[in-house]
Amino acid sequence: MGSLKQQLSKLFEESLKVTVPTEVEVEPLVAACAGKFGDYQCNNAMSLWSKIKGKGTQFRGPPSVGQAIMSNLPQSEMIESCSVAGPGFVNVVLSNRWIAKTIQKMLIDGIGTWSPKLRIKRAVVDFSSPNIAKEMHVGHLRSTIIGDTLARMLEFSNVDVLRRNHVGDWGTQFGMLIEFLLEKFPAWEDESEKAIGDLQEFYKASKKRFDEDPAFKERAHQAVVRLQGGEARYRRAWAQICEISRKEFDKVYQRLGVKLEEKGESFYNRYIPAVLEALSKQGLIEESEGARVIFIEGKNIPLIVVKSDGGYNYASTDMTALWYRLNEEKAEWIIYVTDVGQQQHFDMVFSAAKRAGWLPDDDKLYPKVNHVGFGLVLGEDGKRFRTRATEVVRLVDLLDEAKNRSKAALIERGKAAEWTEEELEKTAEAVGYGAVKYADLKNNRLTNYTFNFDQMLNDKGNTAVYLLYAHARICSIIRKSGKDIEELKKSGSIALDHPDERTLGLHLLQFAEIVEEACTNLLPNVLCEYLYNLSENFTKFYSNCQVVGSAEETSRLLLCEATAVVMRKCFHLLGIVPVYKI
Repeated sequence: MGSLKQQLSKLFEESLKVTVPTEVEVEPLVAACAGKFGDYQCNNAMSLWSKIKGKGTQFRGPPSVGQAIMSNLPQSEMIESCSVAGPGFVNVVLSNRWIAKTIQKMLIDGIGTWSPKLRIKRAVVDFSSPNIAKEMHVGHLRSTIIGDTLARMLEFSNVDVLRRNHVGDWGTQFGMLIEFLLEKFPAWEDESEKAIGDLQEFYKASKKRFDEDPAFKERAHQAVVRLQGGEARYRRAWAQICEISRKEFDKVYQRLGVKLEEKGESFYNRYIPAVLEALSKQGLIEESEGARVIFIEGKNIPLIVVKSDGGYNYASTDMTALWYRLNEEKAEWIIYVTDVGQQQHFDMVFSAAKRAGWLPDDDKLYPKVNHVGFGLVLGEDGKRFRTRATEVVRLVDLLDEAKNRSKAALIERGKAAEWTEEELEKTAEAVGYGAVKYADLKNNRLTNYTFNFDQMLNDKGNTAVYLLYAHARICSIIRKSGKDIEELKKSGSIALDHPDERTLGLHLLQFAEIVEEACTNLLPNVLCEYLYNLSENFTKFYSNCQVVGSAEETSRLLLCEATAVVMRKCFHLLGIVPVYKI
């Protein structure tokens, strides 16, 4: 069926074919409007007039083009009335009956029927991607939260999503770590976890040694060569360090409810030589100052794919990973979620892929690639978020603190006496982790945002706490009515006679096109804004329209249920667990 906007666009497409049969493939310009003239507007008249004037047309200007577009619209139960305003804008008022009927159909058939229709079948979302043996920091938190939401929106749109964790599990730091492990604990294989202990401290100690001892540094370089050459003992040590790191990462992913499939840098090693060989045969790789590089038009530095010492680097891995995703995984859309600082690197990789003919020159065509950049997380002092002077905040501690603060607030409100310990724990987790996610996602991802527990855990304003409580209140209204909502879905019907009922109904119906917009433009904040406005529209409706005990009780309970269903799907897409009582 497509979204409301897509359905209207189809009607206008039919009209445009009849109105200007000589103009081929005119795309309908349909947009929601908040004015008093209508719900949606078609804005093709002016641009069409500039194309057809002077070609012996019967039209006298944009307004007459607009009149013709309106007259040629096919009959549809969606539309109540149309009018033409200004320079040919065609305003559409939707039928109340049709809005009500469509909401009711969703309640019976499920919210899945409102999923957007995208043009692709398979996408790769590359997100989180921490470095092995290093602590995950708030930058990884942003990548993980944003990437998970983009993946969820694509999955809801019936796209097969490959969620890829491109961990930094290969590189010179492993020589240093392995050499330190072998030196300090010769019998490490019997008790490796005990030997390494806190991986963060282990990393710092080996780095200190690496920086201060030239002989150790040389042995560490040799260890990299032995590891990359496949020597069994070095491979086992490497695998063990990776495994300990993974367990640490999983603590974060479990708390956030995020699923990822790891395909780290090491996975692509075996493919690098063949990919570079193919690029060389195309004449794309050139020698420059001892290194092998790809020159990119408009950039004053080339993309180095083989270093002067013969080693591979990020560019060789990223080019190969892109090749693999296009050719082996058959992805049509590949999305990379990293901080804005990596924008230039990815621009160069994408440009090189276009030169190689892997990607079309036109960014609107598929397969396509996007770098989804994001800004910094700041502390309240306006500087990069840390705890003490230089220490990076551990993500597990950060998430646990959000949960503990949330739990303390619930206990303060007397919930420990009313709820079981499990209910208290589950709600504290849902609210605490949800608050951290929403505080990040509600901002345009390109901006920096300030991490502030008091603001994110506030139950007023545009916060997860406010929205989760709003959802719980709606559930409470339905419960207190004593009515079986499943029965009402089958036997009752919705009417939108009050202006606030209609505003809420129309907003509910715009859900699919909002998800589509958030997905297409890779901006989760669009969905957050929709969710907050939905909550505000519901509050206005509930303040002005009595639900329980009114003549319209059945219809209004169904509107409450539809609002709760759409809110829950928004929460799901944002990776937030809903709460049903407060």
